[in-house]
Amino acid sequence: MNFKGAKQYIITRLIHEIPEKLYYHGMHHTLDVFNAAERLGKMERVSADELMLLNTAALFHDAGFLERYEENESIAVRIVNEQLPRFGYSPGQILIIANMIKATNIKNSPQTHLEKILCDADLDYLGRDDFHVHALALKKELNAHGMAYDNRQWDEMQVKFFEKHTYHTASAIKLREAVKQKHLQEINKRLKAV
Repeated sequence: MNFKGAKQYIITRLIHEIPEKLYYHGMHHTLDVFNAAERLGKMERVSADELMLLNTAALFHDAGFLERYEENESIAVRIVNEQLPRFGYSPGQILIIANMIKATNIKNSPQTHLEKILCDADLDYLGRDDFHVHALALKKELNAHGMAYDNRQWDEMQVKFFEKHTYHTASAIKLREAVKQKHLQEINKRLKAV
């Protein structure tokens, strides 16, 4: 398994081919999720091989945005299936990576430990101090893709999302849940003030 080669391949594509107006789902988000997955994977004590699969999935999880905005996970899975054999990944490893990527679709629920870690890494920012920067970038991106929200609608949508969202791993809960709840309280307070 040539992880370095796979990493170089997808980073090069993301740098050169990522569409404009991906204010949230740009290269910075991929690297953010990669770093969060690495941290959570180590905290969750996954094996070295599992960590490599997790890191690969983190790097490829938004590759579908190269071709399509909505339902991009299926495109990312196709890219993984087409490209990872060139880097020595086995069919079994590719299936694990593909399933992790599919789990990041908010309509799906993660089943395996690795899927849960990647989903937690993908939404790590919800419980961080830089949450508002990421949230504003996401709002700007959605507006640019025809899903316009005024400030009140955006806050209402965020509250609904926060109330449905749960971190799946003990490590993410320990690291991020308290600050996530603080952000939810701030948004609710803002809604009540208007």
